Amino acid sequence: MKLSEWAQKQGVKYRTAWRWFRNGQLPVPAEQLPSGTIIVHEPTEREGQVAVYARVSGSDQKADLDRQVARCLEYASAQGLAVSRTVTEVGSGLNGQRKKLLRLLADPQIDTLVVEHRDRLMRFGVEYVEAALGARGARLIVANDAELQDDLVQDMIEVMTAFCARLYERGSARNRARRAIQACEEPEGHGEEARP
Repeated sequence: MKLSEWAQKQGVKYRTAWRWFRNGQLPVPAEQLPSGTIIVHEPTEREGQVAVYARVSGSDQKADLDRQVARCLEYASAQGLAVSRTVTEVGSGLNGQRKKLLRLLADPQIDTLVVEHRDRLMRFGVEYVEAALGARGARLIVANDAELQDDLVQDMIEVMTAFCARLYERGSARNRARRAIQACEEPEGHGEEARP
């Protein structure tokens, strides 16, 4: 297939894929025809596929998806892994209902999943995913196993803020309801000073 088709399938920009080809960093075999067209030779074996998963929390971080995919593809290439699929997603690491990730984890043909950091897969419970993948003979590879403390601290602040907002909102709503009921129960004119 053409390099542009491969880049689109992998979720990277054509210019990035072209730069990888030019620098000899493309993670799959490719050749340039005399016409200048670059043809990518994907692995024909369908069993034991390698997938890259990249995630950001918000749509304002979409530019980071390309960088994550690029780093994961470079890592996979350095490890001799031929990546057959790239999945990118925008969603919270605390959200357990990310459809693309769930489809990827349920695919029995994927035997290796590559992520840049553990928290890009999910914030908590990565060990369970690793155990489930291991039980079916698959594996999770983390390209950069260093912890991202800033992100973890930020997540804890967001979780605490959400819990506090819910707690105080309930109290505030309860207080407003109590005041409204008291206002309705008070006799008319109560609390007003008599005027001469």
